[in-house]
Amino acid sequence: MSGGWGYAADNGPDKWVENFPVAGGPRQSPINIVSAEASYDPALQPLTLEYDPSSSLHILNSGHSFQVTFADDTDSSTLTGGPVSGTYRLKQFHFHWGSSDHKGSEHTVDSRVYPAELHLVHWNTRYPSFSEAASKPDGLAVVGVFLEIGDDNPELQKVLDALGSIQAKGKQTSFADFDPSTLLPDCLDYWTYDGSLTTPPLLESVTWIVCKHPISVSSVQMEEFRSLLFSAEGEPECCMVDNYRPPQPLKGRAVRASFK
Repeated sequence: MSGGWGYAADNGPDKWVENFPVAGGPRQSPINIVSAEASYDPALQPLTLEYDPSSSLHILNSGHSFQVTFADDTDSSTLTGGPVSGTYRLKQFHFHWGSSDHKGSEHTVDSRVYPAELHLVHWNTRYPSFSEAASKPDGLAVVGVFLEIGDDNPELQKVLDALGSIQAKGKQTSFADFDPSTLLPDCLDYWTYDGSLTTPPLLESVTWIVCKHPISVSSVQMEEFRSLLFSAEGEPECCMVDNYRPPQPLKGRAVRASFK
């Protein structure tokens, strides 16, 4: 696979299985959530997300998305409750988006596609590190939040204002004192299922928690996402768009809902 994995015709999602056979595994993500087939589970706990803005470290253009990374050596930013037991610590958040406002999310709901999707990635602190947790069936918990075209989102704008410093692949700058809870919807009703990372190595270690309610983003703000580059400085410029994996087969997995 030339140049590693990516989202182009020669190294995109339909080619990942060549280097990552788990791509055809039993619990791959994302999925299309069929709301009528998701079962309400009264045993599911409310989701508790407690984030400390002081644990926000930096923002990076990874060449696949941009991500905001958090100090993961303290339990200052955590996820508890929901479908998981124990404490999961926030590692980073990132986004997936399309080349237009009509595509971009990884998960879909009744085949509806949103223009972007936020992923907040947490790891199970029963394991000694993120890398070790990532290989365990209960190692990771990712909260997915859809972005829907609407009003300007002032909290999201704080993130987008930093993108000018990380236009090219590999660029990184400090990003301190940001509270990711400001990017969550007011209501934390969710669907949950057992899945995987949506990027290589596609490890089947993720408890997915997909929020029912989206947050707003304006079309102008979506253009700021698309200003980033897949390419590094000195390479031919390639706009960072359509960095999403399409829905994968459910293969008999149960999708549960925290709401009726």
